[in-house]
Order: sequence, then C-alpha cells, then structure tokens
Amino acid sequence: MFLKRISLLNYKNIAEVTYAFDAKINCFVGKNGVGKTNVLDAVYHLAYGKSYFNPLAAQNIQHGTDFFMIEGEFEKQERSEHIVCSLKKGQKKVLKRNGKPYEKFSEHVGLIPLVIISPSDTDLIVEGSETRRRFMDTVISQLDAPYLQQLIQYQKVVSQRNALLKYFALNHTFDPETLAVYNHQLHQLGAPIFQKRQDFIASFEPIFQKHHHHITGRAERVELRYESDLLEASMETLLARNLPRDRQLQYTATGIHKDDLSFLIEGYP
Repeated sequence: MFLKRISLLNYKNIAEVTYAFDAKINCFVGKNGVGKTNVLDAVYHLAYGKSYFNPLAAQNIQHGTDFFMIEGEFEKQERSEHIVCSLKKGQKKVLKRNGKPYEKFSEHVGLIPLVIISPSDTDLIVEGSETRRRFMDTVISQLDAPYLQQLIQYQKVVSQRNALLKYFALNHTFDPETLAVYNHQLHQLGAPIFQKRQDFIASFEPIFQKHHHHITGRAERVELRYESDLLEASMETLLARNLPRDRQLQYTATGIHKDDLSFLIEGYP
C-alpha cells in the first residue's frame, strides 16, 4: 500500500495543496499551526471517511467556503485506487472509490489499512471503556469486513431493546416474548464479536510485550487483559439474569457493548 498523491481543497486551514510522496519515508516540516497535522488527518479521512480529530464533518470545511474535497491516489497490489471524500454545507458527505460513490461508508473500512499515532493516544489509558472498545473494533474492522457489519447490527439491536425497555416502563407493561427475540439476536451477533476480540488480544499482546520490552530493557512485565461479561456466561444467560436491573435502568446493562481492556504493569493497573 502506497499513497502516491493527495490533494486538499478548502480542508481546515488549507486552501489548496497537492503533495506527491516518496515510496519509502515522508516527513512534513514546518512552523506550528501551518497545517502539518491537518494533512495527516486528510490521509486518515481517505481511509475511514471521517476525521480522526474532529468528528463534526462540517467543521472541517475551511472558514468562508462552502465545501471541502480530499482526493488521493493509492497503489495497492499493483492496482491504482482513486479515493475522493467531499462535503458541501447542508448536504451529505460523499465518499467515492474509483468514481463510484459508497452507499455505506462502512464498506470502505479496511481497503486502506491505516494507523494514526497522536498525543491523544493517552486516552486509551485515562478515558472510559468506550475508547478502548473503539481501539479494538477499529483494528479488527480493518482486517475483517464482516466484523464491522456484525458490530453495526449488534448496536442497532441494543438500541431497539433499550427502546423496548423504555416502552415497558412508560406503559407499565411487559412482553417477555418480544424481549426474547432481541435477546436471541444479541446472542447470535455478540458471540462472534466476543470471540474475535479475544482472538485479537491473544495475537496482539505478544507484539505489545515485545516492543515494551525493547523500550524498557525488560525492566517490567506488562499485560493486556480483555474484560467481558461473556467470559462468565453466554449472552442469553446474562440477559436473563440481568433482566430485573435492565427493567429498572431501562437499558441493556450487560453484553459485549460493555467490554473493556485493562493495561497492567507487574500485575497492577
């Protein structure tokens, strides 16, 4: 995979620029605030269809303009991939591959494998479990397209089940048969997501330990620990056991959407 060229138009503080890249190593050098990070974010935008630093798409349009456009030419397995991402105020963002628009941006994830390293990576430690789940899901989704679709569908079913729990509370009613349908769907979708997260951590932890040992000279032992309710029981069992609490809270309080990742040094958090 090689990014040969990128063009930016009205993207953040960059009015218009085109860069052609070397196949080995590329560095951006310049004063603070000139837009070095914005160029890197534009590369991320082409890989994921969104900004890494600003999820509000319209705020990536340069002040005083009505749209932005990012255009990149990649070389992948001796084939050229032309990716364009654009947004006009008041309209939906458009992501195109070789001139053809995507119906779902999720279909694009994984075509251009990309990792961005930034100061905000410390959020993996200091922020909540959602940040760490997103880290796992982002990496796995780039390697496993069905995983992302399963995850999207799982989140939809969780939202539907939560809406049903709220309906029960507001109307002082309860329908176990309807709830059982959602429970079964969460079980069917959640089990493979749980397994793939387990497999990812099992393969990633030795790499993590190898590089940490290289940096520290093996001065300390580090671990990654995957934490999930499904380590204790199946999704259906957990949902049945947790039903009284879910009805009280009016949302689904157990499942793979509550998973976490612990970082340990010598056994301590």
